[in-house]
Amino acid sequence: MRNIRLEDLSKTINGQTIISKMDLVIPGGKFFALLGPSGCGKTTLLRLIAGLETADQGKIYLGDSDITHTPINERPINIVFQNYALFPHLSVFENVAYSLRLKRLPKEVINQKVYKILETFHLEAHIYKSTSQLSGGQQQRVALARAIVNEPDVLLLDEPLAALDYKLREKMLLELIDWQDQLETTFIYVTHDQFEALTVADQMAIMNYHGEIEQLGTPQEIYEFPRSSFVARFVGSTNLWQGKLRDVDHEPNIEIPDLGHFKVAIPRPTEWTKEDSEVAMSLRPEKIFIFKEEKEGFSNHLEGIVESIVYHGRSTQYNVLLESKMMIQVFEQNEEHFPGQEIDYDDKVHLYWQKESSVLLEK
Repeated sequence: MRNIRLEDLSKTINGQTIISKMDLVIPGGKFFALLGPSGCGKTTLLRLIAGLETADQGKIYLGDSDITHTPINERPINIVFQNYALFPHLSVFENVAYSLRLKRLPKEVINQKVYKILETFHLEAHIYKSTSQLSGGQQQRVALARAIVNEPDVLLLDEPLAALDYKLREKMLLELIDWQDQLETTFIYVTHDQFEALTVADQMAIMNYHGEIEQLGTPQEIYEFPRSSFVARFVGSTNLWQGKLRDVDHEPNIEIPDLGHFKVAIPRPTEWTKEDSEVAMSLRPEKIFIFKEEKEGFSNHLEGIVESIVYHGRSTQYNVLLESKMMIQVFEQNEEHFPGQEIDYDDKVHLYWQKESSVLLEK
């Protein structure tokens, strides 16, 4: 299982820089997600790896092989697009067998490979149907089976579930994880949907609006320890404030204008975590505890009035207006059918969090 290595890769389209001097290693045999806002260059990067676009500068390696200028049909890489691009006049069998027939493989080998992959993707009951007779989820399976049947080293997935409804998308995500584990093929999954990326990825890269990698890591690392305000905002929801670090050598805290001083943890001091440094503090809504009465045992405390409530099923979102007129978002897990406290609109509430729950970011 060979990795994909990008070195100093750049691409400009119509005078606009889409990818800028990118260095990136995508590990072989893993499920890798590229997450970023629309227009950040994710699809262009995928097309460069596939050979559908030519880089202006830089190199693309598959293992130790330089494939920068290798023709698309000679790269052991396949791609699945958002619109599936199936042949509507061919049956499921013929769609999947298409690339094998181009290789002029013996009929018995084609049959064996196609039947095996259709069974893997739970399509054996639809072998002779036209793809137009299939549901969206079934068409997606056909597209994946067709891409995998000739055993590529790398499978590129360009927002492949965007056309599916929420429940089917959730089901397909879990199936993709299982298939990648069975096939041991490197999956590179492009999406702007954070839920999809966090669900499927072993590793993920966050791209910003300038076509640059903002952060690389596991889903847990990126969610729990974002390295920039962009990542904190883009991956999940967060409350983000600007302030100055105080008392760094004794009891570190951040002074936020109009809010006050809040204790913070600095596990690994850096060049920018010094006394009086301008920093940002990210606090995830689910890290905050909300009560109608005062509590003890927490590092930090704020008071406010409940402005709005959004019920999400698994959790409830409270938007709380602070005395400073700032709004803070709180998520509370709905663990009980009959919760001990009922919080309603216009209630005065107390918000608490531990110093370890916030993340300091370089401003």
